[in-house]
Amino acid sequence: MAEFILTGFGDEIDAALDVQMDVMEKLDIHYIETRGIDGKNIADYAPAEAKAVFARMHARGFGVSALGSPIGKISIRDPFLPHLDSFRNLLDVAHAMQTQYIRIFSFFLPECEPAETFRDEALERLGRLVEAARGSGVQLLHENEKHIYGDVPERCLEILKAFPGEILATYDPSNFVQCGVKNREAFEMLRPYVRYLHVKDSVYTGKAAVADKGFDTVTDAHRPAGLGDGELPWILGELKKMDYRGFASIEPHLSGGDFVPGTGADKFAAAANALKGLLAQI
Repeated sequence: MAEFILTGFGDEIDAALDVQMDVMEKLDIHYIETRGIDGKNIADYAPAEAKAVFARMHARGFGVSALGSPIGKISIRDPFLPHLDSFRNLLDVAHAMQTQYIRIFSFFLPECEPAETFRDEALERLGRLVEAARGSGVQLLHENEKHIYGDVPERCLEILKAFPGEILATYDPSNFVQCGVKNREAFEMLRPYVRYLHVKDSVYTGKAAVADKGFDTVTDAHRPAGLGDGELPWILGELKKMDYRGFASIEPHLSGGDFVPGTGADKFAAAANALKGLLAQI
């Protein structure tokens, strides 16, 4: 029987962890995908600091669904070794926060250059991450972000097949929309590899997608689940048929416009309630 465990990016509510937990408690959500905690990115935490943060969360009945890390969210031409060191630290942070998942990306590509030019470099870098994680008990989850090597389903599939089982998919319907990809086709292609779901929606504007290097600078194309072109009702229905048992992580990205008015807490609540409504329908 399918089970959707709700979680979300608390830093879209507020920078302060206590406020994040206050809002999520009211929404009956008891996991957080940690990205920004008390104004500091998860990649900048030492393991001892992360352990103390987790103790605060655990005391209030919260767990960590995944580290919403920025690993792989650099230019493919940026130096890689410092990034690899940051990733090794995040493996220890994952253990300190008692989560088995780290979200990764496959590197921003230069504009106006064929993606295929960077295939070998992207896979080599991902391979170094896989090698570092091997034996750690941590599962790497690749997200289909805009403007990275794996921003379309064909290249996502290439990555997932290159590292079978060692990299699985965080599926983000909204990101595919903004790349002009039809989600039904993408999901059918990636279905066997989907381990985690990011829940945000957006409308296709026909314009080139803006690189998402921070949720506070996203466009106003984003919508609560089911109100855009991301096929969220269909995707959730397919996951139910697959007896999906895993996280559905709310990532509102509604800060860039006034489609949903109010504070970060208001926008997060609207996104959470939209997802709950879709789940009730299926």
